[in-house]
Amino acid sequence: MTDARDENPLLERWDGIGLPPFDRIKPAHFRPAFDAVMATQKQAIAAISGAKEEPSFANTIVAMEKSGLDLDKVASVFFHLASADTNKDLQAVEREVAPLMARHANAIYLDGALFARIDALWQVRETLGLDAEQARVLDRYHTIFVRAGAGLDAADKKRLAEITERLAAIGTEFSQNVLAAENGFHLVLEGEDDLAGLPESLRAAAAEAARERDLPGKYVITLSRSSIEPFLQFSTRRDLRERAFKAWVERGEKENAALIAETIRLRNERARLMGYDTFAHFRLADTMAKTPEAVAGLLEAVWEPALRRVAAEERALQALIAAEGNNFDLAPWDWRHYAERQRKAEFDLDESELKPYLQLDNVIAASFDVAGKLFGLAFEELKGLKLYRPEVRVWRVTKGERFIGIFLADYFARASKRSGAWMSGLRDQHKLDGVEVRPIVLNTMNFAKAPEGQPTLISFDDARTLFHEFGHALHGLLSDVTYPLISGTSVARDFVELPSQLYEHWLEQPEVLRRFALHAETGEPMPDALLDKLLAARKFNQGFATVEYTSSALVDLDLHLLDAADDLDVLAAEAASLERLNMPATIVMRHRTPHFQHIFAGDGYASGYYSYLWSEVLDADAFEAFAETGDIFDPATARKLHDHIYSAGYRRDPAEAYAAFRGRMPSTDPLLRKRGLAD
Repeated sequence: MTDARDENPLLERWDGIGLPPFDRIKPAHFRPAFDAVMATQKQAIAAISGAKEEPSFANTIVAMEKSGLDLDKVASVFFHLASADTNKDLQAVEREVAPLMARHANAIYLDGALFARIDALWQVRETLGLDAEQARVLDRYHTIFVRAGAGLDAADKKRLAEITERLAAIGTEFSQNVLAAENGFHLVLEGEDDLAGLPESLRAAAAEAARERDLPGKYVITLSRSSIEPFLQFSTRRDLRERAFKAWVERGEKENAALIAETIRLRNERARLMGYDTFAHFRLADTMAKTPEAVAGLLEAVWEPALRRVAAEERALQALIAAEGNNFDLAPWDWRHYAERQRKAEFDLDESELKPYLQLDNVIAASFDVAGKLFGLAFEELKGLKLYRPEVRVWRVTKGERFIGIFLADYFARASKRSGAWMSGLRDQHKLDGVEVRPIVLNTMNFAKAPEGQPTLISFDDARTLFHEFGHALHGLLSDVTYPLISGTSVARDFVELPSQLYEHWLEQPEVLRRFALHAETGEPMPDALLDKLLAARKFNQGFATVEYTSSALVDLDLHLLDAADDLDVLAAEAASLERLNMPATIVMRHRTPHFQHIFAGDGYASGYYSYLWSEVLDADAFEAFAETGDIFDPATARKLHDHIYSAGYRRDPAEAYAAFRGRMPSTDPLLRKRGLAD
């Protein structure tokens, strides 16, 4: 009889630098691997919860930390591939595994004997002689178990388990529906009339997208943000802009409305089981914000100034339409186009002039260079490795003689990849048993790929996205804690965006752009005049950007504050929220509810999309710490940033961590100044 581990590459020891043997992993390997590692953890948990010895930190908490390492190993590979390079076989496994994983987690978190041991330790925590990190880990375990329902009676535990399993299945179905909707539409352009207004870089990317879809000689615009947004900016064909825009904002409407209604209802039921009025109250209790009122206060503080700014922007764009002899009213599919025209008129700057200076390879090099200056990191690209796609790149990261970790990046859009950009990990940093395990971190993006032999040019927004996700990657790479539970980016949701959003600031610094913004054809640096125009235009269109984002966050909050969700009409609820907010008719939410993967493809950001703005308060204030020294790479400030933010994981409460870095809590003034919303 063969063991499940025989000839399954997912269950082998991965030697060398620790990368999975992607070339040998097949979809059929995953279910047996999940079954094997979940069985192993189940045995380990049974041994912990059934132990006759009195509970101790070592025999309970440390033992739990070790019990999940094999499952984390398999799950990290699977869920990365399911997002970045999926297929029908992987999607079928995902539909099986999502509720299976939820059931497995429920069995752990609802184990009464196990929780009794954790609770016994927590009750006498002050007498255990724990160091600060151990005390934090014990407190987090106790909080996680309580919030997972460990203290409920048997009937409520049973119902909570059913809810959790169903939500896992719904989240998977939601995500797969969005991907199918995105892949089900592409705008085929034929001839110069269809291409009117499009710059050469976008034409080249659209030709490459057409080639990948076996449409030689034609051009394709996809629903990837890096494809459709520049099309909406530059296309002078209003009819094609409208067609593409509607497909973009309506994706998921037919497939996901019922799933969202069920999700909201089940989340509310879960919250009530846990003793909270709504899911928003439940979710926010374990964040920096703490309450829906605090979140609403932040969002509303920027909403009214943003609406005033949008009104002025809208008037300017309508005037531009009239000046060109047109008599139509500004529509959502017009905004990006006329904003680009307005930016050119106001600042003598357009994206097509800027893009040749933003070569993807140079922006990557810039992100590495900043990490070198701030944190002393060096990046050595490794060639010839067998990965899941040939275009995936790998770097070995070091600091002096010390090995820091492995960084992988998957930059280009394709039909097998979900939209958006994200950071994930194949291995978390930890020091269990005194052995240091260094992390393996990934960045995944969806840039439009240039034809073979040509440099890929990206927009400034794409460059900002690259810096953002690399900030997350650094948060994972620089982690320096003992316990996996608090490693890297495993922090409060409204704190996790601080390292990423803060890192974006260095992209906009003249000394960075002068070195790395080099023309793709001439190699010449961006002229000072163009650089000055770029920096002067930073606050341009910020009313639009703020309303587009904040409306999404407010709708997210409204949906999760519903006290009754039976027979919920999701689209009507979205419309009612926007009407209450006086949402301008010329702007659409950045993420409409039917494809809002942040909050419905799992609950990671549910009631938490505000986190980006909350973290922006922190990051705007944090960058001023460098500005105040007169040196954007000030060594002393960078050291505090490293010690208290990037390397610290979840060792301490986020507010304490920020105050330790900055010497005080943040002010909202830098945020309002940054967005041009200050009075």
